[in-house]
Amino acid sequence: QLVESGGGLVQAGGSLRLSCAASGRTFSDLGMGWFRQAPGKEREFVGAISRSGDTTEYADSVKGRFTISRDNTKNTVYLQMSSLKSEDTAVYYCAANRFPGIATRIGGYDYWGQGTQVTVSS
Repeated sequence: QLVESGGGLVQAGGSLRLSCAASGRTFSDLGMGWFRQAPGKEREFVGAISRSGDTTEYADSVKGRFTISRDNTKNTVYLQMSSLKSEDTAVYYCAANRFPGIATRIGGYDYWGQGTQVTVSS
């Protein structure tokens, strides 16, 4: 089970940190990713982190502004978002897989959270 938290309303240029708590599986065996879906758009890749946390990958649209990290002792993955823009407004989803590397496609993930809304006001 994946449960996201930390979403909310923030002004453009502000920051927000999302958390995703995992349960039911050995967290360090899971690769983790973040996706988002804006109204009327398809769900898109935001970023991902490997099982150990030593490898990350980001979508070009968030590179340099968003940072993914994980704490395997707390079974939690984080998405630190800075310099937020109105186009970052979306429902953000946490996802997990049993793949040893980095997955950037929706089909590469086995488990999904329910999503948390992030709204950036301009």
